[in-house]
Amino acid sequence: MAETLHFKRAEMQFDKYGGPPGSAEICRLVGPDVSKTMGVGVAKFDDCSIEWTVLYDEVIVVLEGEFRLRLPDRVIEGRPGDVIWIPENTPLRYEGKKAVVCYALHPVDWRARHNL
Repeated sequence: MAETLHFKRAEMQFDKYGGPPGSAEICRLVGPDVSKTMGVGVAKFDDCSIEWTVLYDEVIVVLEGEFRLRLPDRVIEGRPGDVIWIPENTPLRYEGKKAVVCYALHPVDWRARHNL
């Protein structure tokens, strides 16, 4: 059985991914080394546009700033407290203005499942 973990914001370390223009950073908190089922992390988006097709189901909770999810048919504007559900195989762009989000995804082993 895995142990309960406490991730303190002041101790989170972010890695850059994406940009310029703008910047995107990610802090992966729960991965396959911790859980057999789900992944969790915190991401920051500021004046950037990160194109991706999600290879997992994802939930995003907007913590700070203005988060934007650009989909093929619409744009979702998220504010602090908003929750967004994204089904697997959705093409999108993550965008934001000083946005900080918490994300959860399933399955955690999506990379292995897609041979990545």
